[in-house]
Amino acid sequence: MNTLHTLLTFYILCINVVTLIVYGIDKYKAKKAKWRISEATLLLLAILGGSIGAWIGMKIWHHKTMHKKFKYGVPTILLIQIAAMIYLHMNL
Repeated sequence: MNTLHTLLTFYILCINVVTLIVYGIDKYKAKKAKWRISEATLLLLAILGGSIGAWIGMKIWHHKTMHKKFKYGVPTILLIQIAAMIYLHMNL
């Protein structure tokens, strides 16, 4: 595996762990009626590569599952990212 693949793998792992944790923090804050993390930030983390972490966070904590932009948006982002990774893998 070359350096670019190693860095990309590390980035994807880190952004997904961070995204999963942020979704958990936001769910905790929702239960405690505290200041919340914005929906834009949560979706941005998914777009930046954290879609797996976002999807897992939604499933584990049952968080944002009724919001259409999350219910349909996160899986759509994930599918686009999987397609992009397949395309890059086949063409690099």
